[in-house]
Amino acid sequence: MSIIFIVLGGAAIFYVAYITYGKFISAKVYELDDKRVTPAVEMEDGLDYEPIDSKFLLGQHFSAIAAAGPVTGPILAGIAYGWVPALIWIILGSIFVGGVHDMGALVASVRNKGRSITETVRVHVSKSAWVLFNLFIFFALVLVIVAFTDVTSSAFVNVIELANGESVGGGAIASSSIMYLILPIIMGFLLRYTKLSLKWATIIFLPLVGVAIWAGKYIPVVMPSVAGLEPQKVWNLIIMIYCIIAGIVPVWALLQPRGHLGGYFMYASIIVAGIGIIFGGFTIQYPAFTIPYGENFWTPMVPMLFITVACGACSGFHALVGSGTTSKQLKKESDAKLIGYGAMLLEGIVALIALSCVMIVTKDNELLKKSPNFVYASGIGSFMQLIGVSPAFGISFGLMAFTTFVYDTLDICVRLGRFIIMELSGLKGWAGRIISTIIMGGLPMYLMTVNMTDAAGKPVAAWSVFWKTFGASNQLLAALALIGVTIWLVNTAKNKKAWMYAFFPAVFMFIMSTWALINTFIQYTTKDGAWVGFPAGANVIIPITCAIYVILAIWMAVETVNAFNKSHGNGKGKLAAEAAK
Repeated sequence: MSIIFIVLGGAAIFYVAYITYGKFISAKVYELDDKRVTPAVEMEDGLDYEPIDSKFLLGQHFSAIAAAGPVTGPILAGIAYGWVPALIWIILGSIFVGGVHDMGALVASVRNKGRSITETVRVHVSKSAWVLFNLFIFFALVLVIVAFTDVTSSAFVNVIELANGESVGGGAIASSSIMYLILPIIMGFLLRYTKLSLKWATIIFLPLVGVAIWAGKYIPVVMPSVAGLEPQKVWNLIIMIYCIIAGIVPVWALLQPRGHLGGYFMYASIIVAGIGIIFGGFTIQYPAFTIPYGENFWTPMVPMLFITVACGACSGFHALVGSGTTSKQLKKESDAKLIGYGAMLLEGIVALIALSCVMIVTKDNELLKKSPNFVYASGIGSFMQLIGVSPAFGISFGLMAFTTFVYDTLDICVRLGRFIIMELSGLKGWAGRIISTIIMGGLPMYLMTVNMTDAAGKPVAAWSVFWKTFGASNQLLAALALIGVTIWLVNTAKNKKAWMYAFFPAVFMFIMSTWALINTFIQYTTKDGAWVGFPAGANVIIPITCAIYVILAIWMAVETVNAFNKSHGNGKGKLAAEAAK
């Protein structure tokens, strides 16, 4: 069977969903109205609040939310459970959970002067829930940074050997990556202090990104071990130093121009993949299900499938981006349909493309033992050969595309973490910005220097240990954000049933992600069903983190039920009664 029917069929479903369900929730649930002045227009300051056209904001927002999630998650889920379960969840999750979540967080923030989703929780739930939610987000951001940084740096130290004798070295990718980061800085200053238009800046700098990819192999940067740290850990520290700097500087100096270039990079990878899928004649070779139907079919696929796919179907991180940076740049409310709902469906397409990179290889292919970014890059490289691009350049393009997506997410994570620390601590001014940013970057930096092992005690990459915990916390964060949106709709929506469209996805994600966290906690603290206690060394971080997440989530759920009951009058069981209606 050809992958064209799967990927293009999924894309067609997403398009129909955008013009039907997307239109419905825009009009009947979130009630978008361009007569309302957005915070970006009302509070423009050139630093955080700055309105930009939707076509440019889409690229920035899309590249920020996409990152490693919709690539890594579907690949891992496809390998573990087969492509059919992953495909079904990517499509249904993006349409009915992820898209609703993303638009809700964005619109709620826009209606609250561009403040974060945490502020929506404070106003419509309680101050205690606000503190709990901020703590939850802080820990979630730390895991995002650790998982994404480590999987990115793996591309800087590993080598892919091609069938034709060529190789793609990590030093070349590292060099291209450094050059790529320099380009948007130059672009940002030229746009700010010269008469260069965005159109001409795009025409000039996009080809230079291609030059950076091509030139990387001629000037590779090979990192040695430093102070006892292996090269990958050194790269982790360098990336974090960059993120700390990027989290402090104004958005025009790096975030906006890099997001603009990164958006085109994302579009290019989708177009290239589309060409390969349509004209490549690639057939599905990977099993539809890796586990035969029987007594062990559903477990552990449920709940682990939903948290492994992660950003490919739903992501709490999107609420942080939408309410943390995007809401401060939205020009008019109607743009929220494209930026909120549309970008999530585009991310679903990226997830389908990533899944197709698994579908076209056999189950015993050695490539599947490498990091997901290499699986993705190899697939993109295969697709690019159809337009006459050499396999080495194609794989370099794929790795750079992956790395580009991650950069957008990493420095936004640090910036959002800075917002949270400043809100909770009361730090203000430039000193507060610098101190809180260093704190936000310092904890992940430490975690990436320790040596991690799996539950059996075998040494593994940090990203592989943290991914499941990140995935569960990320989906639980989405559930909590949806809960916040639910209460906001209860208190503000004209449509008295609007809250249900956020509530039921929230319940589903809350159950699945909490279940997955409890499973992970048990995996690390028991053996053959008997309690053995917390593991020694760095691995104790995993079960402790899982326990903290579950406690915070349950506590916040209690706060939310109380807030709902207050909104509808006192009385136990009110929430259940309303849901039953």
